[in-house]
Amino acid sequence: MSTRRQDPAAGRRQDPAAGRRQDPATRRGRDDPAATRLAGWIAPLVGAAGYDLEELVVTPAGRRSIVRVVVDRDQGVTLDDVAEVSRAVSAVLDDDDGEFGAAPYVLEVTSPGVDRPLTEPRHWRRNTGRLVAVAVGPAGATEQVTGRVTAVDDDGVTLAVEKPGKPGARRKPPTPRQVPWAELGAGRVQVEFARPGTDDDAHDDDAHDELPDDELLDDEGDDGGGQ
Repeated sequence: MSTRRQDPAAGRRQDPAAGRRQDPATRRGRDDPAATRLAGWIAPLVGAAGYDLEELVVTPAGRRSIVRVVVDRDQGVTLDDVAEVSRAVSAVLDDDDGEFGAAPYVLEVTSPGVDRPLTEPRHWRRNTGRLVAVAVGPAGATEQVTGRVTAVDDDGVTLAVEKPGKPGARRKPPTPRQVPWAELGAGRVQVEFARPGTDDDAHDDDAHDELPDDELLDDEGDDGGGQ
């Protein structure tokens, strides 16, 4: 899910750039000096509150900057959690009298969507039970497999790998496969309309699924900062 903190004083026109989503694979915080500096201020704050800072992106948009903060934790992220983090991050931005304190910005706080790659042990642990596609095997001899994450430990990930079959043929039971971390690529969660253990297809969502754009709240700052 995702949201933008509502500024009580925001009564001005909406920023046309505020609703644009950035490609998750671009403008990562580690590649952008401004985002790197900002992450240094925010990461300790987010960590102390019990969350992981998964990504921070700063994108120029005319006279403003769009600051996108992605957080997660083992228990998942609710709208109340997003509001809590948003208030704390906004306070950090407003207290800084440098490039963000005096400049207008749009703050977006969100949890990871299902389209984000699984690259860290915590990502795999938080997606136990999900069906994923991933390249596995030693360098130069990898193969693409689809399997359900059944266990995650210090050694690696255990997948229940599905074997491809002929169309219309009876599906064979999945085969357990333990993959060490060194032979595990970036996983991609596969969207399922009927996950095992669920009674209703319409409820196949959780805190890692983003809300539609029309459910986002805007936090604008026209007159310096996000206030």
